[in-house]
Amino acid sequence: MHLPRLSPLVIEPLVRATLLEDLGLAGDITSNAVVPEDHQSAMLFRVREPGVIAGLDIAEMAFRLIDPTVKFDRFVRDGDALQAGDEVARVSGNSRSILAAERTALNFLGHLSGIASATAGLVKAAEGTKASIVCTRKTTPGLRALQKYAVRAGGGMNHRFALYDAVLIKDNHIAVAGNVRVAIERAKAHAGHMVKIEVEVDTLDQLREVMEIGVDAVLLDNMSPDMLREAVAIINGRAIAEASGGITPEKVAAVAASGVDLISVGWTTHSAPNLDIGLDFEA
Repeated sequence: MHLPRLSPLVIEPLVRATLLEDLGLAGDITSNAVVPEDHQSAMLFRVREPGVIAGLDIAEMAFRLIDPTVKFDRFVRDGDALQAGDEVARVSGNSRSILAAERTALNFLGHLSGIASATAGLVKAAEGTKASIVCTRKTTPGLRALQKYAVRAGGGMNHRFALYDAVLIKDNHIAVAGNVRVAIERAKAHAGHMVKIEVEVDTLDQLREVMEIGVDAVLLDNMSPDMLREAVAIINGRAIAEASGGITPEKVAAVAASGVDLISVGWTTHSAPNLDIGLDFEA
């Protein structure tokens, strides 16, 4: 899997702000009191449960911003599936520097690896179908780029990044516009030729009306697998079919088997469990 790395221009401000939140004006007063100023250490990142790793660049940035002389040696790559006890990376250098950045590095690494691991589980459940797992805009404010990167590390794909890169007409848009035809016609008149238009529907009658007008994609909201199969037949390849709403690990295989192209999931970014990763003293 080719996983393009996030730009340092994206990573650095987020990591810097997190370190500032933790260290404040006085720094790590515990380590400064307990650890000699020139003490050197080596410590190992290990996963304590199976999962998919994501966020190594972010973890490394935490140490680099505190102390550029600290070494961060990786044993795996983002997107790798690991077992409990596997070593992820070794960090070595000034002990105070390592301890000052430790929690920031672990917070990012555990959170993003949790997202990647949750995504990978859904991707595996959908194997053998054409359905791709995609994320949503239900992300932690400020962390969207990192969380959507973690979804890709887990084998998923990204939905639109924000309000500016695609048109998604939902029920409230239709209510304000008056009806779905008016909403779609206004969107087509406003959007440039590079902008895709998707419409959310929750009944097959709504879907038929939308397909008569014509759009690029249809979001099939909270439909059962049987209803999704009917919807896919109505669409008949004329638009991208996206299933959304109530997608759980137990349901995703049946949803994927309905023939949809995409399955969008919000909880992988807003509620995925943290992957348990520790930083253990080596020497």
